[in-house]
Amino acid sequence: MNRAALLILADGRFPAGGHAHSGGAEPAVAVGRITDVGTLEEFCRGRLHTAGLVAAALAAAAATGADPLVLDQAADARTPVAALRNTARKLGRQMMRAARATWPSAELDTLAAARPRGAHQPVVLGVAARSAGLDPLDAAYAAVYETVSGPATATVRLLSLDPFDATAVLARLAPELDRVAAAATAAAQRVPEEGVDALPAASAPLLDISAQQHATRAARLFAS
Repeated sequence: MNRAALLILADGRFPAGGHAHSGGAEPAVAVGRITDVGTLEEFCRGRLHTAGLVAAALAAAAATGADPLVLDQAADARTPVAALRNTARKLGRQMMRAARATWPSAELDTLAAARPRGAHQPVVLGVAARSAGLDPLDAAYAAVYETVSGPATATVRLLSLDPFDATAVLARLAPELDRVAAAATAAAQRVPEEGVDALPAASAPLLDISAQQHATRAARLFAS
């Protein structure tokens, strides 16, 4: 196992395209759901236990070697809003480019050929983690960290929050990241016997609605 690869995969400088996305923070700021450090923390907590849990389980399942095309269909079923499906596939396409350059593998090549317009980002993340020699829990950690770090970083720009305060939010959420990553990995381990129905399907309707509205805005700082 190449555990140090997790640092590369989770690094915000890894060229996977996440810098162009706020994880729903921009539309939340626009309507006043995020106004300060306290509301940022609550937003990140809610995102972690819904979208984050689902993404981490998909990533962990892909890292176990489960069929990524089946997982991609499961991701579609768990993403009811077109704007978020489009975002997930754009991010997946960019992550695929970065992963194939960093950890070349036949599994990544096969998935790229089967989904030329991009598979869902968590699925690509899981296959990339597997190609990097990481285990399913590592993939889940990368997914949950991205779920909260994206909005935290974006909000520093959107509201001019102190970056130290935004980082402290991530530190306070760390125990919950541990629990969500563990739960996601446990669900992923049941996929061989139970199929993709074993994976969580937690929903966040406000994230869905605001993502669709954000996609139609003419002026925006982030793509999503």
